Amino acid sequence: MLKWALIFLVISLVTGFLGFSGISAATAGIAKILFYLALVLFLIFLILALMAGSAVV
Repeated sequence: MLKWALIFLVISLVTGFLGFSGISAATAGIAKILFYLALVLFLIFLILALMAGSAVV
């Protein structure tokens, strides 16, 4: 998912450089959403792993 966020970020930067501000804003928004979604999933799995690790011990 972070890979897709980086791809959309690069697309946003390139289109912004070329002057396509509408496409640039849309792809930046998609990249932001994907990044935060990946961050939330990482935190959920981190908490689950810590809880499972303490249950084993």
